[in-house]
Amino acid sequence: MRNFQKYKHRPWFRTFRKWSGQLIIPFIIFQFIRTIFLPTIFDVLLLSFFIVIAISIYFEII
Repeated sequence: MRNFQKYKHRPWFRTFRKWSGQLIIPFIIFQFIRTIFLPTIFDVLLLSFFIVIAISIYFEII
């Protein structure tokens, strides 16, 4: 049989993922407001990067 591990990530990584999951939504809101008022390609790319990170944290991909 396979060795079953309850947690596959280290404790510091789980803590980092929990904190980043709490902080990513305010970053997305701020970046969205900034993108609405001053739309540059950098702002759009940064907003899409934040959204991808939020989705990956929500669905526990990383």
